[in-house]
Amino acid sequence: MPGSFNDINVLDQSNLFDELRAGCAPPAKFIINDHHHDMGYYLADGIYPKWAIIVQTIREPSDRKKAHFEKMQEAYRKNVEREFGILQARFAIIKGPARFWDQEDLYYIMQKCVILHNMIIEHQHDKEDDEATGLLHERPLNIS
Repeated sequence: MPGSFNDINVLDQSNLFDELRAGCAPPAKFIINDHHHDMGYYLADGIYPKWAIIVQTIREPSDRKKAHFEKMQEAYRKNVEREFGILQARFAIIKGPARFWDQEDLYYIMQKCVILHNMIIEHQHDKEDDEATGLLHERPLNIS
């Protein structure tokens, strides 16, 4: 039904997230507070399931450190959502359903769309003098 594929339904129904449900994530090595981590994680708000690889927003931070973490996490999460919105507005292939695409194909589609977006933005900046026009331009997106 239209509208029935919200984020939670997609997580439950997509085979793209099978590894996530099993507690596996893309490999990433980093250290936080002297604790070594060996897999990546995803930033999410409180509606997502409590999986080891999903870091949810701290609803009521109890100290300054947790409040800072919550503020930074929310900012990064909103940036990602905004960037996906930019890509969806620019590239029709990203607007449609992804469930029938191969995971590797999805990776390359997203990577190429980010590269093309950045090339477009760079070209726009080359053509216009920001100070003379006073226009605000989109910023390049990060591929990682």
